[in-house]
Formats: sequence, C-alpha cells, structure tokens
Amino acid sequence: MPEMSGVDCAARLKVIMPSLQIIMLTVYEDTDTIFKALRAGASGYLLKRCTHEEILHSVRELLQGGAPMSNAIARKVVAAFHEPVKRENSQVTLSAREREILDLLSEGLSNKEISARLNVSQFTVKNHLAKVFEKLHVRCRTEAVVTYLNPRK
Repeated sequence: MPEMSGVDCAARLKVIMPSLQIIMLTVYEDTDTIFKALRAGASGYLLKRCTHEEILHSVRELLQGGAPMSNAIARKVVAAFHEPVKRENSQVTLSAREREILDLLSEGLSNKEISARLNVSQFTVKNHLAKVFEKLHVRCRTEAVVTYLNPRK
C-alpha cells in the first residue's frame, strides 16, 4: 500500500466501521507486526503464500465467527502467550557450605578435590551436593553450577 501500512489502514477502517471484519493478507510474519495488526482490529492474519482455497476458507471461517490465521502465525501467537516454567531458585536459600562447594564445583574440582580443599570427607561433599540438587531442582553437577551461576529471577 503506497499511502500507509496495512496495520494503519486496518486501524483507520475500524474507527470508521467498528463492526468491519478484517483479514490481513501479508508477507510479514514477525511477532510485533502480527500483534500490531491484531490490536489495530484485524480479525485474521494470513500469509501471502497461502492458497486461494485457504483464503476462501478463511473468509468463510471469519463469517462464522472464527479468527483465521495461517498455521505459522497461529503458532507464533500461541508461543507469545507461553510463560517459561518458573523455578523457585530465586527463593532458594543455600547454606554457606553449599555455596562454597558450588564455587569449587564451578572451578571444575571433583568431589575428592573439594573434600581435600575443605578438609571434609567425600561423603560430606556428596551429602551437600544431594541437598543442593534438591534445592535447585537439578539432576547433575553441571546443571547445579549453571543454575547457581545464572539464577532466574
């Protein structure tokens, strides 16, 4: 469109004719443009690579109360609403000894080396690590170090 974008056109048309149903037919599939179009009043969003049959089907779907979208667009819309699984790491309280062990673990030391450095038994190191794994909800030494060094907020 030479004068304005399709999103701007949709927004203007919705002001003039609020009940108008608009299907965007575009090459743009970035999330920002998709949501701008939907906020502007588009009821559907199709990519230009869809077939004539898909366009006709989408118009029928819109007339029946649907919100037609190309599969790739629908997937992006759904993905935008997914929230990452929240770990409770920010609320985890590690003891001073557990933090000390994780610091040494992050240097690449083995349980034997950690026990020698801290002057405790390897069994004690293993027990501390088991508690750390449980607190951080991890299954291995590598995950423990990564989680410890990069806590989620």
